[in-house]
Amino acid sequence: MGFLEGKRYLIVGIASKKSIAWGIAEAMHKQGAELAFTYQNDKLKSRVVGAAEEFGSSEALCFPCDVASDEQIEAVFSGLAKQWDGLDGIVHAVGFAPAEELDGNFVDVATREGFRIAHDISSYSLVALASAGHEMMKGRQGSILTLTYHASQQTVPNYNVMGLAKASLEAGVRYLAASLGPEGIRVNGISAGPVRTLAASGIKKFRSMLDANAAKAPLRRNITIEEVGNCAAFLCSDMASGITGEITYVDAGANTVAMADE
Repeated sequence: MGFLEGKRYLIVGIASKKSIAWGIAEAMHKQGAELAFTYQNDKLKSRVVGAAEEFGSSEALCFPCDVASDEQIEAVFSGLAKQWDGLDGIVHAVGFAPAEELDGNFVDVATREGFRIAHDISSYSLVALASAGHEMMKGRQGSILTLTYHASQQTVPNYNVMGLAKASLEAGVRYLAASLGPEGIRVNGISAGPVRTLAASGIKKFRSMLDANAAKAPLRRNITIEEVGNCAAFLCSDMASGITGEITYVDAGANTVAMADE
């Protein structure tokens, strides 16, 4: 029996087998969790439905959701309530900024609209999901988890406005933890090291980021989506019942090193 047996989680943001959300879904499934999913648009629907089937769920547990729409977010939980009588957790694996914001010197490429989009999709969506979903989580000692990156704390070339959005997201973790704690709901984030995903492909010179991270990290390598998934499953489980408002690093230790040996 897995340590998530009998638990039910909604995963928002799965895009492909290379995505971190996939690693999280896989780890949760192995530990016995029931899973529901969202897909951004019809183009991604078949991919997400396929993922659901692989993880023992049905198409009935796959819901359309553009996180920029409060109406669609509300509809997800209305639909989910028809399938499940409660929810134990939400995994928020969503981030986006226009491509032109992620290529070049920050001050030269930053725009008001790009800033708005990056913060709306990458940060506010966590708050919107928590607001709409916490009623289903009441009385279940639920958990909300999001994904961030160390560029929230230190600058990374070309990451630009996404670094600001991730900083906002991490502040959101702390404020949501304080807000939902009295209901018994925990809110945490995982700061994952760079992973070759569909989203990461939009960042200029991402391969160089991978190489630099592996050279700097104490483990001298990059991490895998499976390693992030295992940490996520733990943080969402009752074994992490005393942890909330925290950002946990899964980056082979890279964040602890100021300068590589070479």
